[in-house]
Amino acid sequence: MNTPVKTTSEIRRDFLDFFASKGHTIVPSAPLVPGNDPTLLFTNSGMVQFKDVFLGAEKRSYVRAADVQRCLRAGGKHNDLDSVGYTARHHTFFEMLGNWSFGDYFKKDAIAWAWELLTEVWKLPKERLLATVYHTDDEAYAIWRDDIGLPEDRIIRIGDNKGAPFASDNFWQMADTGPCGPCSEIFYDHGPSHFGGPPGSPDEDGDRYIEIWNNVFMQFDRGADGTLTPLPAPCVDTGMGLERITAILQHVHSNYEIDLFQALIKHASRLTGTADLENKSLRVIADHIRACAFLIVDGVLPSNEGRGYVLRRIIRRALRHGWMLGVREPFFHKLVATLDELMGEAYPVLREGRATAERALKAEEERFAETLDSGMKIFEDVAGRVGDNVIPGVDAFRLYDTYGFPLDLTQDMARERGMSVDVAGFDAAMEHQKETARAAGKFGGGVQLPADLVAKLAPTVFLGYDELAAGSLQVLALLKDGKPVEVAEAGDDAIVILDRTPFYAESGGQVGDTGDLDGVESRFNVSDTLKLAGQFHGHAGRLQFGRLRVGDHLRGEVDASRRGATILNHSATHLLHAALRNVLGTHVQQKGSLVAPDRLRFDFSHFQPMTAAELAEVERRVNAEVRANHEGEVRHMGMQEALDFGAMALFGEKYGEHVRVLRFGPTSTELCGGTHVGRTGDIGLFKIVSEGGVSAGVRRIEAVTGQGALDFVADEEHRLHEAAHLLGGNAADLSGKLHALLDRQKKLEREVEALKAKAASNATGDLAAQAQEIAGIKVLAVRLEGFDAKALRDAVDRLKQQLGDAVVVLAGTEGGKAALVAGVSGAALGKVKAGDVLGEVARRINGKGGGRPDMAQGGGEDGPALVAALEGVPTRVRETLQA
Repeated sequence: MNTPVKTTSEIRRDFLDFFASKGHTIVPSAPLVPGNDPTLLFTNSGMVQFKDVFLGAEKRSYVRAADVQRCLRAGGKHNDLDSVGYTARHHTFFEMLGNWSFGDYFKKDAIAWAWELLTEVWKLPKERLLATVYHTDDEAYAIWRDDIGLPEDRIIRIGDNKGAPFASDNFWQMADTGPCGPCSEIFYDHGPSHFGGPPGSPDEDGDRYIEIWNNVFMQFDRGADGTLTPLPAPCVDTGMGLERITAILQHVHSNYEIDLFQALIKHASRLTGTADLENKSLRVIADHIRACAFLIVDGVLPSNEGRGYVLRRIIRRALRHGWMLGVREPFFHKLVATLDELMGEAYPVLREGRATAERALKAEEERFAETLDSGMKIFEDVAGRVGDNVIPGVDAFRLYDTYGFPLDLTQDMARERGMSVDVAGFDAAMEHQKETARAAGKFGGGVQLPADLVAKLAPTVFLGYDELAAGSLQVLALLKDGKPVEVAEAGDDAIVILDRTPFYAESGGQVGDTGDLDGVESRFNVSDTLKLAGQFHGHAGRLQFGRLRVGDHLRGEVDASRRGATILNHSATHLLHAALRNVLGTHVQQKGSLVAPDRLRFDFSHFQPMTAAELAEVERRVNAEVRANHEGEVRHMGMQEALDFGAMALFGEKYGEHVRVLRFGPTSTELCGGTHVGRTGDIGLFKIVSEGGVSAGVRRIEAVTGQGALDFVADEEHRLHEAAHLLGGNAADLSGKLHALLDRQKKLEREVEALKAKAASNATGDLAAQAQEIAGIKVLAVRLEGFDAKALRDAVDRLKQQLGDAVVVLAGTEGGKAALVAGVSGAALGKVKAGDVLGEVARRINGKGGGRPDMAQGGGEDGPALVAALEGVPTRVRETLQA
C-alpha cells in the first residue's frame, strides 16, 4: 500500500465526514456511565445510547446517525482487564465507530457504504478483505457477491456455532427476547506471514484474519418461545474499533504500535526511565491512562464500591506496573497532559476535565504509595513460601483488606510467576468479614413485606406535596413484628399501610414524617414513615389507645413544624450541590445525603479537603440564592425531556420513565421526589457547621438552616463573647488579646527552656563525676526528675563532650512516665550501639525506643524497674565490649 499514513485523529474524522456526506446526523459520544440504565456498569458498545430507540421507547429527530463512542470493558460481564497489555488488541478503553439506521436504510446501503469507505476512501486492497454472513442470510450473501463483487470463496456463511438456535457469531440479539437479527462481519487478511485461519475455521483465533467491522441487521422480534417475527421497520447497527482499523491503515499489526499509543508509551517510558518501548508494563500504563482519565471526567472517582472500585482497580494495576519499572514517586497523572493533546479536540469533556483528572489520579497515587511497597513485600513473602503455586485466599484477602490490592491485581502478579490464587478462599474471607460487619451493625430496620401482600395491595397515593392533614384514609394492612395481622391493640408497636397519606416516607435522604393517625376511638402515634417495597408508605409507631383494624378509616396529620424544618434543609441541599459544582468543579457528584429537621448532611465526590476560602464561598453562594427568593418550580416530564431541560440526574440513581423535576432559579435543576419550600427565601439562613472526609474521594458537609442556623450563630456568638470576657476585653478586640496572650506564652516558654537548660548544665557538671570506667570507656546511666526529652538530649550531648569516650543513658521522669535518651561517643563508637543499650532499658520498663548508633531515644514506665534497668547498663556495656 502506497497511500499516506493517516493519524488516529484523521481516521476518526474521515469516518464521521464520510457518513455525514451520506445524510447521517453526527451524534456526540455518550459518557462512559450509562444514563438511566441500571443493567450496565459502563457503556461497553456504541449501541448503548440508542438502546431505547431500538426498543421503540424513544424517538429521535433523525433516522440516520453516526458517532464515535468511548467504551469501557473492565468490569462485570464485559471485562478485558486481564488481557490488557499482553495481547495486540485488548483494551480497557476503546473507541467504537458506528453508523445507524432507525427504520431507514438497510443491508444494501450499509454494506455498500462500508465497502466504499474501506476501499475507496481508505484505499484498503480489496483482495485483503473478506466477509461473513449468517448461514441463512441469502440476502446479505447476494449483496456481497452480486453488488460488491466479492468472490464467493471470500464470503463465509457462519451457522449456529454457540450451541443453540440463533446462537451464532453472526446473529445478534439485545436480550433473550426483543430486537435481533443477522450480522455481516468484515475481516482484514494480514497475510500468510501471520498464523491463523479464516473465520469459521479451526484456526480462526489466530492473528492473520482480524475482524474490523460488524454490520448488524435488526430485522426480527424474538418472542419468549423463540419465534422470530419480522420487524415493521428494520434497523442497522454497526461497529468498527478505531484502534483496529488505525493499526491496519498505519501498516502495523498491534494496536499498541499506532501513533496514539506510541505517544503515550514514549511519555510513559520517559516518566519511568524505561528504554524498551516493547515492555508490557508500558503498554498497560498507556492503556490504563485512557480508561482512568475518561472515567474521572465522566463523573467517576476512586472508591471501594461500584464503578469507583473498578476505577481504583485500573489505577492500582497501572501503579503496580510502574512499581515494577522502579518508579516510587507519583507519575501516572502526568500522562493526562499527553492524552489531552491526542484526544482533547475529539472529546471536549477531556479537555474541560483535565485538571480534575490530574488531581484525582495524583491523590490516588499518593494514597496507594503508602501501602504499595509493604503489600509487595507481603506478596513476595507469601509467593516464596507456598508449595503448590497457589496463593492462599486468606493471604489474597489480607492484601486486599490491609494494603488495598484488588483481587485481580494479586492474580496478575501471581500469573506472572506461573501461579494462581485461591479465589474460593478469598471469597470466603470476604464473606466472613461481611457477616461480621452485618452482625455488628444490626439495629432492627429492613422491614420486608410478604410477597402475597404486595401482590394484592395498590400503591399508596402520596398527598403530602399539597397537604399535611387528610381524612378518610383506609387501613389496607397492619404489620406486627413484620407479619400481617388483622387487629392492633392499645400499646402495640405496628406498621400501618394506608391507601392514601400525607406522610412522606423516608427516601432520597429525607427522613420520614411523624405525626398522628386518629380513628373514631383510637390514636396511632407515627414515629417514622418508611418506604416499603418501593411503592407503599408504612407508618411505624405505637397505638396509644383504642383498637385498630384492617379496613378502618383514619384521619392523618403530619407534625407540621418538623416537616417544615426538614424541607428547609432539603431545599438547601439542592442549592449546596449547585454551589459546590460551581466552586470546586463539575466532578462534584452527590454521594449520599441525610435531610432531617435539625440538620442536613451532604456527601459528595471530591478528592481533597476544602479550604476555608472554598467553604466560605460555597456558603456565600447558597445564601445569595436564598436571598434571591427563587420560586420552587416543580415539573413532571419524561426522563429524556428532563435531561434536555437541564435536570441533573444523581449519580447511580435509578429513575422511572416519568420524573419530577425541581428548579430553584438558574443554578439548581435536579430530579427529586422530596418535599420542598415554595421559595428559597423560606430557608432564611444557611450555615456550614463542618466539612470532613468520609472515604477516599468522598467529602461530607454538615449544615443547618432557618432557626437551626440562627441558633448556631447565637451559640457561636455566646462562645465568642465568653472568650473575650475571659481575656478581659470584648469581641471587637479579641484577636489582639489572643495574639498578645500567645506572644506572652511563647516568651514564658523560652524562659522555661532557658531555665531547664541551665539546670541541665549544672546537673551534668555533677553527673560527669559519677561515670564508671570500663575498659577505657566512661559509662553513665542515671535517672533525672522533671527532665523532658529535649533537656535530656542537650544533657547527653554535653556529657559526651565532657567524657570523651563514653556511653551515656539518661532517664527523665514525670507523672509516672520515663523519657530515655542514650548517646555513644569517641572510642566507644563501633563497639557499642546507642540503640541496643537504650532498647534493653526500654524493654525492661514496658517501653520501646531506637535510633542511630551514636544517639537513640525512647520511653516507658517510671518505677523500680527503671532504677534496676539503669543499674544494669554498665554490666551490659562490659559484656558488649568483651564479646
